[in-house]
Amino acid sequence: MKKYFPGIVLSGITVLGILAILAAHGRVQAMTPVKIPLGTLALRDSSFYSALAEMKEKWRIASGGAIELNIFPGGQHGSEAAMVRSMRARILGAGMFTVVGLSEIDPSVGGLSFLPLTFRSWEEYDYVVEKLSPRLEKLLLDKGFVVLFWGDAGWVRFFSKNPAVRPDDFKRFKMFTWAGNPEQVDLMKSLGYNPVPTETAEILIGLQTDRISAIPLPPNQALLTQSYTHAKHMLALKWSVLSGGAVIRKDIWDRIPADIQVKLRDAAAAAGAKIRAAARKEDEESIAAMAKKGLTVHPLIPQAEEEWLKLTKVLYPQLRGKTVPADIFDEVLRLVAEYRAKGTSK
Repeated sequence: MKKYFPGIVLSGITVLGILAILAAHGRVQAMTPVKIPLGTLALRDSSFYSALAEMKEKWRIASGGAIELNIFPGGQHGSEAAMVRSMRARILGAGMFTVVGLSEIDPSVGGLSFLPLTFRSWEEYDYVVEKLSPRLEKLLLDKGFVVLFWGDAGWVRFFSKNPAVRPDDFKRFKMFTWAGNPEQVDLMKSLGYNPVPTETAEILIGLQTDRISAIPLPPNQALLTQSYTHAKHMLALKWSVLSGGAVIRKDIWDRIPADIQVKLRDAAAAAGAKIRAAARKEDEESIAAMAKKGLTVHPLIPQAEEEWLKLTKVLYPQLRGKTVPADIFDEVLRLVAEYRAKGTSK
């Protein structure tokens, strides 16, 4: 009998392994189907949408077909604020938003974008996101939203119908600002600017009809939306990073088995990484492409740069504790200083 013992054990292990696989497969197959409508402003022909589409397929495979992620691109469900309201009303299950939409859930996320001229490089920005994201994710979770990944759309630059280099140059323009942000409108007016609250989907129409004449946008978005064909001047100033991310309602996430959640998170992380890499690659490529088609890029002369930096000294006290919670505002600046103290900032 002894000489057969190893074979019996191995056979037993094999049978148990097969049973475990079948049990796991049965759990996926038995999982209640979950349909998750996801809203986003990202256009269907963008790299952002492509990354979401890949995530959708990975989620389907990981769940054995039980999870169906339906993507509604191009603002089909309205503005980002409207999509957040739809998620709260349980109409949408998930969303990929810029910082504008995420700030509708919790204003702390604004710390990644609403401190102009804070970041000098992607390395600085990534360091702050790495350190601050667990705290932001907890704040969003407390509001009923699970963060799937963080992303960004590139550096925000100023596009305008006429040449503009200094801060005062922009006071003669009708400046686009996101609708639904009265605090920003009041702040801009107090500084002598002429803000025009507009939905993102209406930027091109606004430029065509002269409702707006200047817009802060990442270059890849200016190219995708063809905004540059009307706002043909761009200032080479990296005003801020347009950060963002994807979230799902916690009540939906909690319906998904823990082992499947792990696979979904892996797929979401891959989508976020792809979006970040594509956006950063497209940043300079988009400028070059637009320049070949008539965009004029105005360099930032030293004197003008000093004027922009002076403007932030006026802006920061108005933003701290109002647009961005004071503790998050201070933490962002602390982390940037911490990174630079290491001597690795570019």
